[in-house]
Order: sequence, then C-alpha cells, then structure tokens
Amino acid sequence: MNIANFPWLTTIILFPIAASLLLPIIPDKDGKTVRWYSLAVGLIDFALIVYAFCTGYDFSNPDLQLVESYPWVPQLGLNWSVGADGLSMPLILLTGFITTLAILAAWPVTLKPKLFFFLILAMYGGQIAVFAVQDMLLFFLVWELELVPIYFLLSIWGGKKRQYAATKFILYTAGGSLFILLSALTMGFYGDTVTFDMRSLALKDFGLNLQLLLYAGFLIAYAVKLPIIPLHTWLPDAHGEATAPVHMLLAGILLKMGGYALIRMNAQMLPDAHAYVAPVLVVLGVVNIIYAALTSFAQRNLKRKIAYSSISHMGFVLIGIASFTDLGLSGAMLQMVSHGLIGASLFFLVGATYDRTHTLMLDEMGGVGKKMRKIFAMFTTCSMASLALPGMSGFVAELMVFVGFATSDAYNPTFKVIVIFLMAVGVILTPIYLLSMLREIFYGQENEELVSHQALIDAEPREVFIIACLLIPIIGIGFYPKLLTQMYDATTVQLTARLRDSVPTLTADKAVETVSLSAPIIGN
Repeated sequence: MNIANFPWLTTIILFPIAASLLLPIIPDKDGKTVRWYSLAVGLIDFALIVYAFCTGYDFSNPDLQLVESYPWVPQLGLNWSVGADGLSMPLILLTGFITTLAILAAWPVTLKPKLFFFLILAMYGGQIAVFAVQDMLLFFLVWELELVPIYFLLSIWGGKKRQYAATKFILYTAGGSLFILLSALTMGFYGDTVTFDMRSLALKDFGLNLQLLLYAGFLIAYAVKLPIIPLHTWLPDAHGEATAPVHMLLAGILLKMGGYALIRMNAQMLPDAHAYVAPVLVVLGVVNIIYAALTSFAQRNLKRKIAYSSISHMGFVLIGIASFTDLGLSGAMLQMVSHGLIGASLFFLVGATYDRTHTLMLDEMGGVGKKMRKIFAMFTTCSMASLALPGMSGFVAELMVFVGFATSDAYNPTFKVIVIFLMAVGVILTPIYLLSMLREIFYGQENEELVSHQALIDAEPREVFIIACLLIPIIGIGFYPKLLTQMYDATTVQLTARLRDSVPTLTADKAVETVSLSAPIIGN
C-alpha cells in the first residue's frame, strides 16, 4: 500500500470508536485492564495523528490536505468526506493530546470503568471528526455524536446535582444543534444543485438576506457551545458537577468546537453576512470578557469560578474572529489552543484538590499549601498562565488579539478605543480573581477542621506528569509562538483576505476611511 494514499483521518476517527466496542468483552474485575487498554488506544491514536501531521501536512498550503471522500448515502448526497487545513489540524492535535491525558487522569475511576472508558474513547473519535469532516450533514451527525457521551459522563459520574447539569447540557446543546441542521439543509438544497460538501457550499451565491438568516442560525448553535452570554448557563453547572477527566474534555476540547465552527461556517462560508455581524461579535466578546470575569470574581465554588474564567477567555476568540486582520484571526486560533491547554490543567488541579479536601468552597479551605506543596506550585504556575503572564501561551494569544483589533481598519477609532479599554479591564480583573483564589486556597492559617478530617497528601507522580505534559506546550508556545502559528498562518491569511473582500470600504480604492459603529461594515 502507498503510504501517501493511506486514509489517515478516517483511521484516526474510527480507530478509537472501534476500539471502544471491544471494552465490554475484555475480562476485567477491578478496572486495571480496562484503563491500560484505553490508555494504549489513546496513545496509538495520538501517535497516528502526529505521524499523519509530520508526513502529510504542508504548512505552506492553505487548502485542505489529507483529503478523503467516499460515497456514503448517495441518495441523499451524503459523503464521508474528511480533510484538514490550518483551521482544523491544530485542534485535531489538541484533541488527541488532551483526550490521552484525560484517560490518564481517569485512573482512579472505579464506578463502571468499562462504560466510562467506552464513552471517553467514543467521544475521542467523535470530537476529531467534528474538526475533520467536510460534509455539512456529516458534520451535524458527528456534532450530535459527542453530546451523548458527555451526557452520560455527567449524569452517572457527576456530583450531587449531576442529573440537573446533564439535562441542562443536553437541552441547550441539542436545541442549538437543530439550527445547524436547518441551516445545513437550506444551504444544501439552495440553487440548481444539491450538495452538502463544504467547499461547494462556499462557492454558492447565497443572497445577502439568506446569508444573514443562515449566519444567525449557525451563531445560535455555536454560541451555546463556545459559549456566548446569555447562552452560557449550562457550562458552570456542567463544570460544577463533572469529574476531573470530563472537566479536561469540556474545557480543553468542547468549547473549541464552537469557536472552530464559527470560523469554518460563519466566517469562511458566509463572508458577506460576517461583514455585517462582525461588530455584534465584538460586542458579545467584550460582554463575555467583562461579565464572566466579574461573575468569576464573585464565585465561592472553585469549579464555578474557573468555569466563568473560561467563558471570559473565550471572549477574546470572538473579537479575534471579527477583527478582519491576519494577526487578530491568528490570535483567535492561538487563544483556542492555549485555553484548551490551560483550562485542562486548571480543572485537573481543581479535581486533584477536591479529591484531598472533599470541598469546593473557598471559605472552607485555607493554608492547604503547607501540606500540598507540589499541588500549590502547579496550581500557581497554571494560574499564572491563565492570567496571561509573559512567557506563557495565554499572553501571546491575548496580545495578538489586542494588536490585531487595534490595527484593524474596519472600525472607527472611537469604537476601537472603547473595545480596547474594556478588554484591558477584563485583563486586569483576571489576575485579581485568580490571585485571590490562590490566596484563599493555599495561604494563611490552616483550617483546623479540614486538616483534622482530611488527609492532605501531596501530588502523586501521575498528577505531576499530567501537569508537566500540559505546561511544556504552554511555556513552549509562550516563548516561541511560531511552533503553533506556522500550522495555520497560510489558511488564516487566505481567509482574512476573503473576509476583507466582502467589506466594500476595505476594498474600494483601498480606502482608509473606517466604518462607524452604528452602521454595518458593509456599506450602504
């Protein structure tokens, strides 16, 4: 077989799903065999992703690579079509990396381990498929596939309010998915030809009014997953009841699906509508940053505090997508990957802290750093990354979004000054609530009641290894961002050029006049 023609993406997607089907027949009494088997599957699939990336992915090519297409249900025009470009390849790598670490983080799971790891592996393939598929109906199917494992992972292994959190999650996300299906069917049947291929759909001449309707439908669906305020309330509840490995999947991968789809569907396929709606995205991004930061500041539950912090950080993604600059869009991509790593590390440490203290309330902690010095050091380092300390990936990502938006010629100076000021306020609020969180958990006098009832043992080697694996790319990207940006620069530059072509004020005679805040970006 010619290795160049090997169906890498199809194998990467289907391998963990097929492997998960063998879990029920594996003889295992105490769960040890199951978790080692699952870890082996995760490592093999991640190795396949890395190999396909190293051998078959060209940084300088902005178009789809590793393309595979097979007829699936030809009567409906449905094809198994997958491919990877600069928008999807970094997130596929992130998915493999985070999921493999999440399997290792699930080592202590003893309740129904076969079912637990079955759901993790099934979701592994489904999440990679979301970033790889190039058929709209297939995209809808795999988008729905990953909802089911998360629902069961929350409802069976969650906290006291797990049923409420799982039901709220499925209602929000499944309800939003209906808009994906309706928009996909409308796009597919529009015009003289029926097709659901994303590249073909991007070439269809949709009228502006129809583009705006389709854009609104997609935006509602992806606003739930990103999440965008006010469709965010499922996330704090889900994080409040989830276990550490599920936290890692939610924060590290699930939220990135919304940002990726917003770029892939809304910006890339509906550029004219994006030119009109972009100011709204900027405003929503600012609301996310400020509102979620203030709400996080007020939370006394550790999981909910970090959950609202995640919502705040995703606001930078919205502003970068709407910046109409190469740097801003590149910063949005970098922020998604950076937050995936940082969010996964923080939530894993929250789980490790809860396993020892058996409380999530900050008022009941205090001084635990005296006995848990390794956890204290790791928690502090990851919090520094979250508050965008220079030398960490979060600093580079947020700085790129800042500069990208500040140098954009698509908005007038007054609007840019207001937005930049509010973004800066959000950046200032972040270290306040994160540093105060560290103080309440680790500093001060020990809570005598907590110490007397709980064994505050320090981090074990497995936990140190997981955090070390996450910190290496966080610090590596912070010092040398090109490690990541070179993967998608060619694609984001091409996409930004197309978006700018949809804005008359940016293309007609290369005009330097900017657009007023009250008027849409597309001219009158």
